[in-house]
Parts: sequence; structure tokens; C-alpha cells
Amino acid sequence: MTAQLPTSETLSKERLRLWLRMLRVTRQVEAALREKLRLEFDSTLPRFDVMAALFRDREGLKMNELSKRLRVSNGNVTGIVDRLADDGLVERIAIEGDRRATLVRLTPDGRDAFTTMAVAHERWVNELLDGVSAEDAHHIGELLHRLPADTGDRQR
Repeated sequence: MTAQLPTSETLSKERLRLWLRMLRVTRQVEAALREKLRLEFDSTLPRFDVMAALFRDREGLKMNELSKRLRVSNGNVTGIVDRLADDGLVERIAIEGDRRATLVRLTPDGRDAFTTMAVAHERWVNELLDGVSAEDAHHIGELLHRLPADTGDRQR
């Protein structure tokens, strides 16, 4: 007996189930991380994300670059940066010759705080995905690389 190839309808349903499972798992992990950041560091996931982006770019980023990297509005980033600046974790630097643009970068205290949070974040993700072996994590990652990185680039 030969195996039947999936029909386009079967393939479509399987892809839908996959998407719903990925979404459910992502939401569960994200909710757990939000709660852990709140309890352990009195912080939020968006705040962590802003600090992570600034940590990667040691020289800092313009506010519009930061919002593009995070795929959020300038207004959302501004509020987070305001609070981080109030806490002494980021500094704003005027850009000579461009009065409208501001460079934002982590302060030394901000780099230290982020490093501590990032270590905990990695530990939490490791714990949350405890049932996934290193081999499976690698394999799932490779499979996910087949998906389009930016659906806006795909033709309809």
C-alpha cells in the first residue's frame, strides 16, 4: 500500500494547526516571562526589549531606529525610554546638526541591569522549554527558518 500525498486542503489544515500551536506556546511563554520580569525585576517585557536592542548597539540608537528595530511606534518607545532615563538606565544624547533626532544608549548601570536580567531571562526560557532536547530545539529552529521572515515581502 502506498502512502497518499496530502491534498492542498489537508496541507492547509495542518499549517493552520501548526500556526495555532505556535501561537499558543508563544503566548504561554511570553506570559510567563512577563510575570517573571515583573516579580523579579519590577520590569516589563517591552522595557526588556528596549534594553536588549540598546545592549546590542553599544554606541546607541536614534529613537526612530530603535522603534524600527522593535517594530513599534515612536510614541511607545518614547514612554519606555523616558522611564528608563528617569531610572538612570539610559541616557539621551543630542545629535549635532539634527535638533529633532536623539541618540539613546544604555548607561553603565543600564548595561549591568540588563546583563542581570538577560541571564535570568535565558534561565527562565530554558526552564519553560525544559521538555525540548537540544537536538529537537535545533531541528525546530531549522524548520522555522524555512518560514518567511517578513510576510510583507511575500507575493500574494
